[in-house]
Amino acid sequence: MNGLDWVPSSCTLPTAEQPLRVAEWDALFAERLERVSRPEPLRVRLALRGGDGTEERVRDLVEREGGCCSFFAFTVTAEQGVVVLDIAVDAVHTAVLDALERRAGTVGLAGGLQ
Repeated sequence: MNGLDWVPSSCTLPTAEQPLRVAEWDALFAERLERVSRPEPLRVRLALRGGDGTEERVRDLVEREGGCCSFFAFTVTAEQGVVVLDIAVDAVHTAVLDALERRAGTVGLAGGLQ
């Protein structure tokens, strides 16, 4: 996985900035990811360890991500030391969601890039 596999061609973030954004997601996954689930075909749920400004970090990241990839629908909730990030897409972008789910699992649950 080269890191940009899940960046869709419809993303409007300048190409030069895409690796930096992927690195932000990777750092979040590596540092905070506890669990990845797929409660619905068009939605992935990430459970992240809270604390240390995690909720604010997630909210900032998803706000910026939504600005360049408007097909994502993000919902952030915090409860009992866990920040839950739900990421939903329409059927056209299922492959992007699949790749993001794989990336989170590879980077976060496996303890780093393979």
